[in-house]
Amino acid sequence: MITKKLGKAAAFIFLLTINSSVTEAQLSLIPKPDFIQMTEGAYFFPSVSKIQIGDEAFDTVGRYLQKQLLSKFGYTGLIHHDKKQVSAIQFVRKQNLESEEYEIKTASSTLIIYASSPAGATHAVSSLLQAFSFGNKSASGITIPAFEIKDKPAYPWRGFMLDESRHFFGKEKVKSILDWMAFYKLNKFHWHLTDEPAWRLEIQKYPLLTLVGGIGSQTDPYAPAAYYTQADITEIVAYAQERNIEVIPEIDMPGHATAANRAYPQLSGGGNDKHPDFTFHPAKDITYSFLTQVLRETKALFPSSVIHLGGDEVSFGSEAWNSDTKVHDLKQKHDLKDNKAVENYFMRRIADSLKTMDATLLAWDEMVDADLSKEKTILMWWRHDKPEQLKAILKAGYKTILTPRLPLYFDFVQEESHKYGRKWGKLYNPLENVYNFSPDNYASLTTNKNQILGIQGNLWTETVINTNRLDYLTFPRLAALAEVGWTKSSNKNYLQFSESLKKHLNLYREANLYYYDPFTNAHPEPVVIKKTQRVYIDNPE
Repeated sequence: MITKKLGKAAAFIFLLTINSSVTEAQLSLIPKPDFIQMTEGAYFFPSVSKIQIGDEAFDTVGRYLQKQLLSKFGYTGLIHHDKKQVSAIQFVRKQNLESEEYEIKTASSTLIIYASSPAGATHAVSSLLQAFSFGNKSASGITIPAFEIKDKPAYPWRGFMLDESRHFFGKEKVKSILDWMAFYKLNKFHWHLTDEPAWRLEIQKYPLLTLVGGIGSQTDPYAPAAYYTQADITEIVAYAQERNIEVIPEIDMPGHATAANRAYPQLSGGGNDKHPDFTFHPAKDITYSFLTQVLRETKALFPSSVIHLGGDEVSFGSEAWNSDTKVHDLKQKHDLKDNKAVENYFMRRIADSLKTMDATLLAWDEMVDADLSKEKTILMWWRHDKPEQLKAILKAGYKTILTPRLPLYFDFVQEESHKYGRKWGKLYNPLENVYNFSPDNYASLTTNKNQILGIQGNLWTETVINTNRLDYLTFPRLAALAEVGWTKSSNKNYLQFSESLKKHLNLYREANLYYYDPFTNAHPEPVVIKKTQRVYIDNPE
């Protein structure tokens, strides 16, 4: 716990830091803005007020703010476009700002938001909602200290991944996650919808994917079918778009295909005793026509220009290929020397299909040697124990997202005493380790400018059997992740962050989140009761 780790010297430094940083202490914004300065006086926002939209491009952001003010504080704001009317909040377009950049200036009765795009304006709203959350609230309105902010992100990709194949949480919980992502200016929701335990995405042409493949979970293979209809997907994607969040679906292949193969056995490339029917068959044309149709429907549902195709851990279940005559013939025909070469062939062939949909392929770091297009491929470095993979990705010229197990996998426990999450040997992912991760440390490995797009935290759900477990593993690490992706390394300070976080824990409590408390350990670790026992297939030897 944080309080146990702070000695007298650290506590003294902590007090000096806080005293010299009144701005952060008063507003407690996470992630910490690029520039923030307190000005004289205070700003008062009336409970019944006017919101002026100076440019129609900000209409949707204004409506989003209007709904948030009502749901969070019970306040009503009247939206209008008349620049002559005095308004409590004004949206003004400032063309010279970057897409996600914003500025806020306050006076006693007026707050002005400057942005060049809806993305920047939405981030400004997030900062405003945080400031209001910690303000002096009454029936007549909210009073906060007057301030000025100039802010923009350090990295364009600030993501969070939720695995719902292993355990399913449902539409309302996903919306809640999107709310908190927007609150912390995270902008990429990577949705892991297919894997061994279950398939969670409705595909009209192949209904058995959900009716059969949707049955089961990581801990209960007989759990009733649970999945998202296409109407659910449309609703969630629109909800995310309103919050400036891009939803990126993952259809895992050629491994982790067990649920799909359970529904359509003719597609199976086999597996082994521990992972039966683990792979799609790489030597059957029906595999590629099936997956192309799946991807077409997926692309129609998700406006994102990016689709994640997995590509990881295929070797854990591809040994059946060694005795498959069709795979043998494929190897001879295309001069593929081993199963890894077959994996790469598979991904190149699917990538060709994806190109016809004008989509960019996102994959895990195993695909660095698959000879995929540099212009239409992004790779995620996840294996912290294989830094050579990241070096190879960057040397080859691929754009990449940093998401190493240590410290960015949120299924890892947060304290040594925790029993039910994951460890890597004796290593785990405490809040401070997440916060102190810096993408800048890898900049020297890049071969092109802006090659590292950003960072992502991943929540794999082998042990996440309910929403209490989900909350406990996600919060407050999600806040630390946000500051890693948004705030410049030179502007970060863990002690300041910790002080701000104390106020945010109150918000978690008000929202009925079962969060981990790094200060008092107020919530016990939720227990995991398993009906069946499965282990992580990528554990260290």
